[in-house]
Amino acid sequence: MSARRGHALVAVALGLAAALFFTATYVLNRAMATGGGHWAWSAALRYLLTLPMLGVVLAWRGGFRAVWSALRAHPLAWLAWSGVGFGLFCVCLTWAAAYAPAWLVAGTFQLTVIAGMLLAPLLYRDARARLPLAALAFGALIVLGVALMQGAHFHGRLDRDAWLALGAVALSAFLYPLGNRAILLHLERTGEQLDATQRVFGMTLASQPFWWCVAAYAGHAAGVPPWSQVLLAAGVALLTGTIATILFFRATAMVQDDPAALGAVEAMQAAELLFSSLLGVLFLGEAVPHGWAVVGAVLVIAGIVALGVLVGRRAAGDRRATRALHCDRGA
Repeated sequence: MSARRGHALVAVALGLAAALFFTATYVLNRAMATGGGHWAWSAALRYLLTLPMLGVVLAWRGGFRAVWSALRAHPLAWLAWSGVGFGLFCVCLTWAAAYAPAWLVAGTFQLTVIAGMLLAPLLYRDARARLPLAALAFGALIVLGVALMQGAHFHGRLDRDAWLALGAVALSAFLYPLGNRAILLHLERTGEQLDATQRVFGMTLASQPFWWCVAAYAGHAAGVPPWSQVLLAAGVALLTGTIATILFFRATAMVQDDPAALGAVEAMQAAELLFSSLLGVLFLGEAVPHGWAVVGAVLVIAGIVALGVLVGRRAAGDRRATRALHCDRGA
């Protein structure tokens, strides 16, 4: 086995491990919801607890000064886009967990794969604004898969709460890349150099005013959160906001000049649907997806894998394009 191939296999393994840890978002959010925890506490605690964890990582890497300088120079941009990409995104995703099983939320959120493409004409004024037809075709496959999953789970009869939950997850799938890509574009324009960990920490820090407001609402509506909810939220912060993010960024950085390997790493996110189904069945007692839901899940996975390979080939070796891929995964 060549050294290059071995390097690529390690990167793919890291990408798969990242997908497993990212799955914690859906499973633990659902566990908090079914355990009676208020959705607002679940959302607020996630980012309130992620901040010190990422702070430890950043202190170890010595990257505080550049982040603080960037936030002081343009506070409004950071506050606004962090509120969109981290704040509103997480509120929508966490609220929806009360109305749908983990695998369904995970599958629907995969719409974020095409959301970045659809938002491109609104954000960019260069070649990145073009909508790639092949990628959109694969995106349509993902949308069809999500529709089949939703229809099968709700037996084709979505009530008001189900429609609201579906809309909330779909909205979160667009808010996340919108906020993250807008921050990347802001950094391009200002010429400020922040690596992925610094950017995620900066957005987490800038979103803290939003989260203290959400926490105040949660305290008014539900009182003090139980320790079980605090521990589960800490699990999301550690597994998703810290470990998964670092693993994913490391994996893509390892193979950013290898088109096939980069596409394979990107495609590993499809495993989130499988992991969330398995963990939901084992630990939350959720029903096993069956019938058309399985067909829909297969279409979602196939579309993500195909998109990963296609986008990975186009972005390999292009630092700006690779950073755009990074923005759709993270805390």
